Amino acid sequence: MSHSPESSDASKPERAAQWAQQRRREIARTPFVVLTVKASGIHPATSRIVALHAVVLTKDGEVTEEFYSVINSGSDPGPQHLHGFTRAEVAEGKRFSQILKALGKLIDGRTLILNNLPMTWGFVVAEARRAMAQAARANRSRNRQRSRRQRVGHVPKPHKIVDTLASAYQQGLVLEDNRIRTIAQTLHLDVEPAHATIKRAQLSAREVIREETDIVTRIFFVLDAMGKMASISPNNLGSDRFGLQRSQVYNQAIATEPAFKNPGVYTPKTGLVQGMEVVIAPEVTVHPDALIRKIVAAQLVYAPKTTRRSSVVVCNQRDDLRGKAMHAVRKGIPLLSDKEFLRLVKNTAPGTPVEEA
Repeated sequence: MSHSPESSDASKPERAAQWAQQRRREIARTPFVVLTVKASGIHPATSRIVALHAVVLTKDGEVTEEFYSVINSGSDPGPQHLHGFTRAEVAEGKRFSQILKALGKLIDGRTLILNNLPMTWGFVVAEARRAMAQAARANRSRNRQRSRRQRVGHVPKPHKIVDTLASAYQQGLVLEDNRIRTIAQTLHLDVEPAHATIKRAQLSAREVIREETDIVTRIFFVLDAMGKMASISPNNLGSDRFGLQRSQVYNQAIATEPAFKNPGVYTPKTGLVQGMEVVIAPEVTVHPDALIRKIVAAQLVYAPKTTRRSSVVVCNQRDDLRGKAMHAVRKGIPLLSDKEFLRLVKNTAPGTPVEEA
């Protein structure tokens, strides 16, 4: 029996509705996806993904699907100690454009769980955009030759992204470093130490990346049971100059030109003064975006790194300092806790406008 064009057209939205309903049921049953990325460097703008591993989880943490791929970007994979894969293994990998559709299907609509969101998500977004741009260029050539168009997929669209590293800090954990195993050990999970071990050296790179995904999964469920998780919509993220995915609040603050002259280092006598440069260390329990909003609203200047121009560093830790706080103390720059800063910022004193300086 033949179908009229009208009935055929009518079936398209019906099929789309059925697919959407099926997808919603699938995501409701398996709402989480945990992703681990290995790369040739630390900046997505200049480095490339070497391998990625992901698992899809039920609400109870049962793995229902696994995804793994080595990626051959056609560029230098960087030193093996960064990611564990040999040049021969990378050479046999797939192009990112070949796995983007599958990755999108895995991630779209789900809660994406990462450790160190800016870098991990930054690499996914950067690689997806490269693949899409390359396909667009190829399609323009195909249009001229009337060849079939290439469709590689899209930047994955998670419902939201959870950062286990940021969650650990915001729940007040005192970490020796940012490594996955350090977080796990701080939470008293049974894992090997973060430093290199003979046992881990005997594992293949694939086994190591799978192990790390499993550790991030365990960290997520422990932290989620302990308190509030640091999460954000991908719509509220954007690339910084290194390709790291930062919040729009962060990016806008970085792009804001100072309206007041920097009056120098904070002291209890001067208090906070408009134009002072404020750095936020990771060791805070107030969400960094909330602190940045207060900085911008008070006409202070937000800075991502501690330099000799810094006026104060917001950090709750006072012992075993590292990173931004350690550099601050070495440079004679004072530390304020997040609660102290929020109290003091309400009474920020007027500064000297830049045009008068």
